[in-house]
Amino acid sequence: MRLTLPLTQLLLAAVLGFVPLAQAADLPPLRVANQKSTLKVLLEVSGELEDVPYAIQFSEFPAAAPLGEALNAGAVDVGGLGDAPYVFALGAGAPLKVVSIVQAQGRYTTALLVPKDSPLHDARDLKGLRIVTTRGSIGHFLAIKALRGAGLSPKDVQFIYLLPSEARLLLDNGGADAWATWDPYTTVATTQSQARVLVSGDNLLSNHLYLAATRQAIADKRAQLDDFVARIDRAYRWTNAHPEAFAAAQARVTGLPLAVHLAVAKATHIEPVAIDQQVIDGLQTTADIYREEGILNKPVDVAQGFDPSFNAPRPQLNQASR
Repeated sequence: MRLTLPLTQLLLAAVLGFVPLAQAADLPPLRVANQKSTLKVLLEVSGELEDVPYAIQFSEFPAAAPLGEALNAGAVDVGGLGDAPYVFALGAGAPLKVVSIVQAQGRYTTALLVPKDSPLHDARDLKGLRIVTTRGSIGHFLAIKALRGAGLSPKDVQFIYLLPSEARLLLDNGGADAWATWDPYTTVATTQSQARVLVSGDNLLSNHLYLAATRQAIADKRAQLDDFVARIDRAYRWTNAHPEAFAAAQARVTGLPLAVHLAVAKATHIEPVAIDQQVIDGLQTTADIYREEGILNKPVDVAQGFDPSFNAPRPQLNQASR
């Protein structure tokens, strides 16, 4: 005879690992915001969508800004955002907490690109010119950091805000002098259009990806989030060892050439990062720079947007060996 437990007891027992999978399956679904199918493909190709004892409902978003808006509205429970987009989400009052962080280390993870025949040599040459990027993106933040490092400010250039697909066309057609973006777009532009890297973000940015959950989801779906975060961590480690398989899976979804994804996957290494004061201080610097530049209209205390309790070892609902 099947034992029935109240939901609160079920969640506690599931976290502690005492509930059989048949009962854990009664847990409410986890609603995951997916940008360009990134998380879904990651979990599928690594096998981490097998034997999940709760439903995962993916929603697709074309960019970080609408994804952040969906989190703010409570339409989804959890999603991935870069440093700068997360600051924007917090600045908009989104009730979010970072529950997991990974760092991407690799070739041109973020970069400020110029056409192959551009006369520009460094960020100082951008004064008075046009930079295309996506507003509030990690590319936008890279451009600001590069300008500040060269003794310039965003007021010294003209920003044009477009999505990556439109931005690439503008750069290729001469409508912009530089493009601040991220992989795989950096690899697409450097391999297909022979764009040149003017400034790399490798040493200017943390290159962190935050998995952020709503406070409501943390309160109501802690068991699912603990399990999901563990799956994401395992999946990224798997991709480090299987770049060819990961690249092939991405290419089938994005429509970009396999060679592009393969170049990115082979050159990128991703590792989990603990939620600690150094990370929080780093994001606070990002928020402060946006405030100083007038991009945020009020100060943002980013410390409110982290949940260090997720650093603790996470018991998984799915105990199957991998």
